[in-house]
Amino acid sequence: MLRRFISYYRYYKGLFVLDMTVAVLASVLSVIAPALVRNVLYTALPEHDWDLMVKMLTLILLIYIVQAVTTYIRIRWGHYLGVRMENRMREELFSHLQTLSFSYFDRTKTGTIMSRITNDLFNIAEVAHHGPEDLLISLITIIAAYSFMFSFSWELSLVSVIPLPLMLIYGIHFNRKLKEKNRAIRKTIADVNVAAENSIQGIREVKSYSQEKFQEKKFGVSNAKLKQSRESMYSTMANYQTGISFMRDFYYFMTIAGGIILIALGYAEVYDLVAFVLYVSVVLPPIDRLINFTEQFTQGMASFERFTEILDIKPQIEDKPGAVPLTVTDGTVDFDNVSFSYEADGREIVIKDLSLHIPGGVKAALVGESGAGKSTIVSLLARFYERQSGSIRIDGTDIDDVTQRSLHDSIGFVQQNVFLFDASIKENLRYGRSDATDEEMWQALKDANLYDFVASLPDGLDTEVGERGTRLSGGQKQRLSIARVFLKNPKILVFDEATSSLDTESESLIQEAFDNLAEGRTSIVIAHRLSTIRDSDVIFVVDKGTVREQGTHDELMAQHGLYYRLYSLKD
Repeated sequence: MLRRFISYYRYYKGLFVLDMTVAVLASVLSVIAPALVRNVLYTALPEHDWDLMVKMLTLILLIYIVQAVTTYIRIRWGHYLGVRMENRMREELFSHLQTLSFSYFDRTKTGTIMSRITNDLFNIAEVAHHGPEDLLISLITIIAAYSFMFSFSWELSLVSVIPLPLMLIYGIHFNRKLKEKNRAIRKTIADVNVAAENSIQGIREVKSYSQEKFQEKKFGVSNAKLKQSRESMYSTMANYQTGISFMRDFYYFMTIAGGIILIALGYAEVYDLVAFVLYVSVVLPPIDRLINFTEQFTQGMASFERFTEILDIKPQIEDKPGAVPLTVTDGTVDFDNVSFSYEADGREIVIKDLSLHIPGGVKAALVGESGAGKSTIVSLLARFYERQSGSIRIDGTDIDDVTQRSLHDSIGFVQQNVFLFDASIKENLRYGRSDATDEEMWQALKDANLYDFVASLPDGLDTEVGERGTRLSGGQKQRLSIARVFLKNPKILVFDEATSSLDTESESLIQEAFDNLAEGRTSIVIAHRLSTIRDSDVIFVVDKGTVREQGTHDELMAQHGLYYRLYSLKD
């Protein structure tokens, strides 16, 4: 895992080398300055050598200036290193997500995926920048500082080093506890937000059922948990900051007290004590870095592990070696003994031994009770899911033998629940064909019975539709979806009819637009309102994942079977 993480540095060797170089330089310079001060006190001051004093003080000032420059470089370009690694990983993760099958998104929450793309990658970027830098600076600074200190006075060095292990252990322990408390607070904040959001969004229901007190009580529970979590965190913070502050002071105390005693006994000099006090201020920041590094590294590696977990997921559906582009001529569709389950172990069969034949260029309808498997059938046709057995062919070619891209290009979907991107009408239309001209878009809107509406808008094609198309009515969204398929111009059309909840005028416009779109194509309609598919060339009645009846409307009605019962009940 660590080797895989380190491999990402190879893309930004220059930035990494620059960051590590200035980190080493800053560490070395930070331990030289106190040694120079000691030298001034030891030689130049007693001898009143003003020339040497000026040179030494000038050199110390130059060291501080160079340190300021290294700090700027380290903060700016060091963060550039982390940001660019994060950016590369995010692009890699997003590209990989585009290849995954629908089954992955069916079982994975969107919030979980978004957390991987944002929070986890931010944690990785932080450890990518600060991890090597903090570890290198801390080790070099502490080792170099104590090398000088031991060379000046090994007795005083032994005294001053006593608090360091205690500070590290104490700091790491409480730092981890603070992280845990902060995670608990973030969780309770999320609970409070959910409780408030549900109450605000459902305010009409709350008031109509006179449940204000109930909502207040429910919110109060979450709010009390948040108060308790915050108080617990501040209690831990008080323990940590009190303890670590005392240990810092104790570090100074041990150095000063030890120095005074050793000076009194004749084992050290005043200038040694002054240098050691300066070194204490040099050593303390690296101790803080090491304390933070342990938790940051652990958190960053956990985030990187979650990141690689997604990258290691293989798409369940991949093009087979030698797959060729699909060429659709007539658009004939055949299912032969197809079985399918959404479960990997094959339990809960949704489609069972299904066989059907749809001649090219006809209008076919799939009808049946909710949950009968109608939408699953068309999803299998587009190979959004992989069947367990049987074959599916288009114009005699098995869909397993063609590339998924060409298969998807050959099928146009008008979904039951239309999804529009939070963008302009033009951008949404271009999902149908990215290189479509404005003239072609206007023609598609005209064919979809949406031209007059869009033309009446002040911004026309540049009108923003809002998140999920909230600025458009249900009928307008459906017709925009149809216009998008007009631009795609597929040979096979799937229409998951969603007009039952629309007004009569909208339904009529959508039906007319669909009829225009379906002309000269093989069209498959998933019917919710059976009266809309009476003119279908062939109707398949699906029940429990298999075809029970098929024929024209008149033929099926004459059989007085399942279709007759469904038609009589729903229409």
